[in-house]
Amino acid sequence: MDVQVASRRRSAASLAAAFPGAAVVDVTSRGPEPWVRLSPFYPHGGIPVPFTPGVTSQSVEGVWQALKVFAHADVDESKLRVTAMRGLKRTASAYGPPLGHRRGLHGTELLGYQRARREIYLPTFRHVLEGPAAAQVAELRALAATGPLVLLDYTLNGDPADVRTPLSHAALIRRHLLGDWPPEQAE
Repeated sequence: MDVQVASRRRSAASLAAAFPGAAVVDVTSRGPEPWVRLSPFYPHGGIPVPFTPGVTSQSVEGVWQALKVFAHADVDESKLRVTAMRGLKRTASAYGPPLGHRRGLHGTELLGYQRARREIYLPTFRHVLEGPAAAQVAELRALAATGPLVLLDYTLNGDPADVRTPLSHAALIRRHLLGDWPPEQAE
């Protein structure tokens, strides 16, 4: 199975030249239906919040942003209820330097960036790939079975240990398709 990840910012001509004959699928929040459903911003609803029994989120990004802790702001449970694919981000410019991610809405432990990726983001996104977006994952598998497949995203990093650049959900989808999901515990 030939599955690659490329920048959404590349032109169609550049993608066609680099990946001749490939099916190109935009899995970002600006992608078309049904592929937009693979975006972490998509409001599937019913997504369990790690380390917070009985609490769910509308989106993966809602979980990630809700559990983020800054110098001047703790968790923000309201992010779990956002059903639009905007208004989710919480930034250092608004709240001061990030301190980590709380291990659950009411947890006492703050997780560092890499550990939060593994213990919060990865299981939350995997839940979506295996649950609400399983039909789209199956469609991608079928496309990849017929020829090369390119998934578009804004970032390309598929390694949770590489904290120099944001994690690419398209790269995680690729790893899921190839049976190479990263460990959800620090190695």
